[in-house]
Amino acid sequence: MKVQAAAGLRVPYENQPRRYIEQKPVDVPDTIYYRRLLAAGDLVNVSDLVAVKGKAKRKEAADD
Repeated sequence: MKVQAAAGLRVPYENQPRRYIEQKPVDVPDTIYYRRLLAAGDLVNVSDLVAVKGKAKRKEAADD
């Protein structure tokens, strides 16, 4: 699963507390640790962001 940290946050990797996920999207395993961070809002699923941006672009093109 591809994720990035929410704006202004640094989130530690699972079992690597001194290494952080920041604003650059990274691939992580689909584990309960990352799912909890997604649910809490500390991580953002990048594939969801891409889908939302794609819909917005299509809507703008349709409005023109």
